[in-house]
Amino acid sequence: MSHRHDPRRRQLGLAAVSGLALGAFGAAQAQTAAWPNAKPIRMIVNFPAGGSPDLVARAVSTTVSQALGQQIVVDNRGGAGGIIGSDLAAKSAPDGYTFLCSSGSVASIVPYVTAKMPFDHDKDLIPVAAGARLQLFLVVRSDAPYKTYAEFIAYAKRNPGKMSYGSPGNGTSPHIAGEMLKSQAGIFTLHIPYRGSAAALQDLLGGSVDYLMDPGISFSHVRSGRLRLLAVTSPQRLSMFPDAPTLNELGLKNFDAGTSHGFWAPAGTPAAIVERMNREINRALMLPSAVESIKGIGAEPTPMSPAEFGAVTKGDARRFAEIIKERKISQD
Repeated sequence: MSHRHDPRRRQLGLAAVSGLALGAFGAAQAQTAAWPNAKPIRMIVNFPAGGSPDLVARAVSTTVSQALGQQIVVDNRGGAGGIIGSDLAAKSAPDGYTFLCSSGSVASIVPYVTAKMPFDHDKDLIPVAAGARLQLFLVVRSDAPYKTYAEFIAYAKRNPGKMSYGSPGNGTSPHIAGEMLKSQAGIFTLHIPYRGSAAALQDLLGGSVDYLMDPGISFSHVRSGRLRLLAVTSPQRLSMFPDAPTLNELGLKNFDAGTSHGFWAPAGTPAAIVERMNREINRALMLPSAVESIKGIGAEPTPMSPAEFGAVTKGDARRFAEIIKERKISQD
């Protein structure tokens, strides 16, 4: 008798295949359920120690480590505007033992101002959790001849090309915000790129430039009276400076120069691990110590789901891409 069409043998074969598949699925489930137990978790930060992404990572890492029962090692890999650290994370094994804490600009600005990226942010990294929404602050010297935003704009219009603003460099979020302001307000001022925010701030204090779209390092000078805060770039007023108007209130339309620092994982990281990491980061962000630390850089903690974080980042990218194209901005 031929066994080629024997239904019993076929059923036994299917059962064996199904058993292998279920066994593999069960092993994957067991590995995910046991996570993290193999080794410490590496948290790559794509900017040097002391920068805002580093601060966000450290604001939650201890609490998340305690909740997971596993050490989290913060690994600063700065360079190339955040590209080096992001590339390293994107090319890491998607096993739940590597995460990235990144500046929001690396996802929403850098791909549009960089001629050749070594990885595809949308394909090679997946959102895990938002950490903080960073805003920018329009600041001028207190001895300037303009005391309000309206006076500032009027002065700029009377003196086209004579005023200048500093930024941490070409293609950075303060540069993009400065061009957004110029485009919407109808003013012509010069952009002076620096190697970092601190150098730009020093030249504002020294009188070499006239204003900054400050990423949150000027607060001590604002509070001491050396600098004047004219407006914030957020859609709503911020709790840390409740008396400072938004640029929307002052007549600009849908002005939002904010970016969201947050956490990413290599594409392919198991969904259960991403959800657990999201839950623990969100809990950590609500602690008073994290709130205080994050507000110290002019940011607001922003607990949200991975999908919500991804949607916010894509919305930022669409908005910035428009002004980058209009003003022909690049990192060169």
